[in-house]
Amino acid sequence: MTGPENAHANASFLLGVRPPPGLGTRMDAFRTRLGLRESAAHVTVKARSGLGPELRWWEAARTVVAASAPVRLNVGGPQAFRNGTAVYLGVTSPDVVALHLRLLDSLNPPQRFGYEGPQMTPHLTLALRRRGVDLGTVLEAARAEFADLKGQPLTFTAHEVWVMRKPGPGGLYVPWEAWPLGQG
Repeated sequence: MTGPENAHANASFLLGVRPPPGLGTRMDAFRTRLGLRESAAHVTVKARSGLGPELRWWEAARTVVAASAPVRLNVGGPQAFRNGTAVYLGVTSPDVVALHLRLLDSLNPPQRFGYEGPQMTPHLTLALRRRGVDLGTVLEAARAEFADLKGQPLTFTAHEVWVMRKPGPGGLYVPWEAWPLGQG
């Protein structure tokens, strides 16, 4: 992994929890089959607001993560946001929301997104609304592919938070550095 000293001015960052490898592989295969190009699978714990490329947030965020217990997540079936921005696997996790709120309190970004705060919706994005992507078709395919998760959600505990880095406009978020939970 690369340390904070190698960030680039155009990079964007977020903090996320990665799904278990088996689910990540299933998501990748699904996206490939449908010709979807998306960021590496993750549940966002802290969106990019306040996580600038100069990395002034790095140590404070890392301290919060280290002082937080591992987080438990339940991944359910496919859903779509009402505003039509994405198709995703639903995630229920009071632990993720609590960690998100601790990060918001610590970092206190001057501006934040409307979906940040106690009302955040943890999720694993399958596809974002983009030119050439029919989210209705994606949702229908996802309901068939991930039907098992609707009937029996996958429960797992994440022991690390990933710094996800996007190199610049048009790029995709990829795992950059893992921070262990519960180390503080």
